Amino acid sequence: MIIMELSTDVDAVVGNIGKLPSEVFSETCHEILLHLQGKTSAVDLVENCNKFQRAGVNLDWKSAQDVIRLLSFHFRSAAKSKLTADHLITRLGEASSKWTKPALQVVHQLWTENASFVQAHQEAQAMASIGQLVDIQWKLGMAVSSDTCRFLNSPYISVLMKIADTSGEITYKSFEMTVLQFKNFFKQFKEMASVLETV
Repeated sequence: MIIMELSTDVDAVVGNIGKLPSEVFSETCHEILLHLQGKTSAVDLVENCNKFQRAGVNLDWKSAQDVIRLLSFHFRSAAKSKLTADHLITRLGEASSKWTKPALQVVHQLWTENASFVQAHQEAQAMASIGQLVDIQWKLGMAVSSDTCRFLNSPYISVLMKIADTSGEITYKSFEMTVLQFKNFFKQFKEMASVLETV
């Protein structure tokens, strides 16, 4: 039996999946499968939550996130185990008895069409498991008071990076640099850009 990587009630999540119209459920599964094939950087939780509500299924943000995580978990697990669509359906039934027949039919059809692509991408990603940079923001600041900083009244650059990790979760990484560190950072980016122009 597959145990979900979240501390949540699997039957409740599958019950919420059963409330979704087949076409909406199919779109969400397809979006997850595209992400697992590396064709999109992440699954858009806000858009999916809005899509569920437009279809008349009022799931809160956490419930929608649990649906996406459960499906992602099962698809990744199926890819890792190289399961056929029939075996995936069997595993889903073992994990919860709440699956509806239309939902299982959607999963069966989409896994039949996409399994080989997901498996290939997951194998490649396992060899180089790094995240993907989605967005980067920066701001210039001035240190004016600190208990530990010796360099007061010095400018610094604060950087916030939005990163989609290999599971599709969005994380944020932030750090600060001195002006000298930022100039070196900028120089390295310029070098990368010039190399990319030659490719």
